[in-house]
Amino acid sequence: MKLIAISAFLMTQLATVCGQQIPEDLIGDEHVREEFGINHFTTPSIKKLFEDLDDFGTLPYEHLKRGIPKKIPRDRSLVALGLGNLIAEGFLIVQAEELSEIENIGRAVLKQAKVLGAGVRVTRHTKSLLENSVLGKWGNLKTELAKTQADVEAEMVLLRDVDIAHLVALGGWLRSFEIATITVAESYSEKKAEKLTRTDLLAYFLETLQGLEPKLRKKAHIVQLTAGIEDILADLGGYDRAPGKTIITAAPSKQKTIALAEKINNLLEIIENPG
Repeated sequence: MKLIAISAFLMTQLATVCGQQIPEDLIGDEHVREEFGINHFTTPSIKKLFEDLDDFGTLPYEHLKRGIPKKIPRDRSLVALGLGNLIAEGFLIVQAEELSEIENIGRAVLKQAKVLGAGVRVTRHTKSLLENSVLGKWGNLKTELAKTQADVEAEMVLLRDVDIAHLVALGGWLRSFEIATITVAESYSEKKAEKLTRTDLLAYFLETLQGLEPKLRKKAHIVQLTAGIEDILADLGGYDRAPGKTIITAAPSKQKTIALAEKINNLLEIIENPG
C-alpha cells in the first residue's frame, strides 16, 4: 500500500517538476526497486554519485574530511541539505575505511533524519552501520547509506514534502563534487578532469532548485545555491537540452579545477553557516 501511495503522489508532482529527468546512470537499482518503481520521479542516489569517484583512485581523506557540524539548523531545507552532506561524508569514510569515524557519522545522520521526521526508518540503518563497521563489511556499509537516503526520501514523499527529498540529494551531490574536484586537483590528469564535466547533472539540480515551491525558492540560501550552480554550469560550458543538440565540454585545467573546488566549498559553507 505504501508503494502505491508513494507512486500516486509522485504522479501528481509531474506538473511541477519542470520536465527534469535524472541521468539514467545516477539512479540506484535497489533505490528504484524498493522505494518507488518509477525512476523518472526519484532523486539521484548519492551512492551512484559517489561511485563516479572510484575512477579517481585513492581519495586523500585527510585533505577531504570536513567534520560534523556541531549544530542542527532550524530550517528544514538546511537540515535536508546537511543530511545529504553527511551521507556523502559517510561514503567518503567508508571508501577510506576510517573505522573510527563510522559511529560519529551514523549518529549525526540519525539526528538530522529525526529532525526531518524520518528517524524511525533511519534508526535500523544506523544500527546496521555500526554492526557492519565492526565486522569490516565495507560493501554493506555503502548499501546501508544508500538505503538511508531512500528511506528519508520515501518518508518525505509520504509527508508531502518532496522538495526536501530533492534537497537531500543536492546536498549529497555538492559534497561528492567537492571531493571529486579536490582529488583531481591533487593528482591532476586530463582524463580524470573530464569526469567533472557532468553538465547534465548540474542542469538537473539547477532545474530542481528552480522548481521548488515559491516560498522555499526565495530563501536566501536557496537563492545563493541556485546562483552558484548557474555559475559552475557556465564555467563548464553550459548544457543544451534541446533534441539533437550536444555541447562538447573540454576537461577543466588544473587551475580551473582548483577554482571549481573553491566554488563548491563556498556553497557548502552556505549550508553549514547560513547568513
